Amino acid sequence: MIRSIIIACAAFVPQALSQQSKYAEPSVPTGVPIPGNYSGALRPQVHFSPPKDFMNDPNGMFVDANGTYHLYYQYNPTSTTAGNQHWGHATSQDLYHWINQPIAIFPPNENSNIYSGSAIVDVNNTSGFFPHQNNGVVAIYTINTPTSQTQALSYSTDGGYTFQSYPGNPVLSDNSSQFRDPKVSWYAPTQQWVMVVSYAQALTIGFFTSDNLKEWQHVSNFSHHGLLGDQYECPNLVEIPMEGQTEPMYVLAVSINPGAPIGGSITQYFPGSFNGTVFTPVDGAARISDFGKDNYAGQFFYGIPGDQNQISLAWTSNWQYSQVVPTGPLEGWRSSMSLPRVNYLKNITRVGYDLVSAPYDLSAVTDATALIDKSMGNGSVDVSYSTVSSGALYFQINITNIPVVNITGTANFTFRSSRSGESLRAGYFLAPDSAFFIDRGNVKGFDNPFFTDKFSTSCPYNPSASSLSWSVEGVIDRSILEVFINGGESSATVSFFPEQALDTIEITSSGLNPGVRVNAAVYGLNSAWASLEDASGIVTGNITDYQA
Repeated sequence: MIRSIIIACAAFVPQALSQQSKYAEPSVPTGVPIPGNYSGALRPQVHFSPPKDFMNDPNGMFVDANGTYHLYYQYNPTSTTAGNQHWGHATSQDLYHWINQPIAIFPPNENSNIYSGSAIVDVNNTSGFFPHQNNGVVAIYTINTPTSQTQALSYSTDGGYTFQSYPGNPVLSDNSSQFRDPKVSWYAPTQQWVMVVSYAQALTIGFFTSDNLKEWQHVSNFSHHGLLGDQYECPNLVEIPMEGQTEPMYVLAVSINPGAPIGGSITQYFPGSFNGTVFTPVDGAARISDFGKDNYAGQFFYGIPGDQNQISLAWTSNWQYSQVVPTGPLEGWRSSMSLPRVNYLKNITRVGYDLVSAPYDLSAVTDATALIDKSMGNGSVDVSYSTVSSGALYFQINITNIPVVNITGTANFTFRSSRSGESLRAGYFLAPDSAFFIDRGNVKGFDNPFFTDKFSTSCPYNPSASSLSWSVEGVIDRSILEVFINGGESSATVSFFPEQALDTIEITSSGLNPGVRVNAAVYGLNSAWASLEDASGIVTGNITDYQA
């Protein structure tokens, strides 16, 4: 059985870690945010992206008692490729308007990196770090060196803006170079902290418990379930509501890379129960969180009660091409986060347990006037959105009164560039298989053998007493498309890189049965970054002096 050595005293601390708690290269600013230019043609305007250079996994996400959402993320502030990992930091009140903060956690020395992990609010001071407060934040993460991966703590007395490394680090080790990505949560029935952490190449998720966040006891393993790939990464365990059920349910999310069915990296999830030490899935099925190719390492925000819908963010890229996409040489940054998503479990006819994932309330960035709001049967409607300065849209298509037998027809939407003729298209075949597709093959700004151009999924109808219905909604944001089918029962995240901006949307339906109705609505989205730009177009971030 795989177990980890429990480390609970400073005597085990490697010399390099005990001599200093933070290493900053001369070119990396400390105590001040890194400025960035968010006006590039490919730069998303309602998705979070780093001010410059390379970002990957979301880390340590939590919401504090004041309703401020904290996003930390894997960040290399010295290059547009991965490496030299730190924890970048941003905060938001609505999950769309983000304020860039100073880098939160630095490597302990020049030979180490801060890899993925999580953060919690230690309201009861179980750690002993916060004798006079109830808002102390503890970050739990992997320290990666050329020969090892160990789990370490840093703590913050100012609400998560600056961190002090725990002198007893590491708190958990397996004498391995493939032991990473701890996610910690509080399990109220036993009054203990629970950690899930990946034995990556053993395809195993280890479960640990602790009373104080410093001393950890191995209690169980979850191994060789679902899609295996070559490695397990970035586990998440979260209590989550199940529609129509009052008993608590849990979801264990496990990311795999490489080895996804369509190549590279992907996230799967397992609905189940948890008793404080052992997770038991409801069945043996492998469930994929997103049928596109650009949604990985998602994490749920800590601090949302388990009986409420959980909120998540994910990295919108794929390790097969994340370090070569054109935003690096063209605009000096790479990668963004997904839209914030609201999540809950639902039992879907024939499919069974399903993680519903839908956009978090977009009203903070939605223009009130619709570009399109039309009801039709067979027909088409198109509109230019070149006057929408953000280049971002929200759209929704609802198909109703579908007969229960002899179904025919299609409904499609296409985004085009009036300048280059490039297009991004998607559509729904109502019969015979009720299948949905996305095709990014006619967007010409990036060519790579692993940049798969077509994606599809089956998606059953929503039944009613005498007819069927189907719906899709989504956001297009300069270089990202996210779609959500039937209220989020299926979702897809797709990046694309046009040579010229897409600026026209066309929605068409044809071959539908008599009486079938299609309602199409499209709204412009306002940039979440434009209001933060200074006179030279630079977003500075929070300039408060946060010297650690």
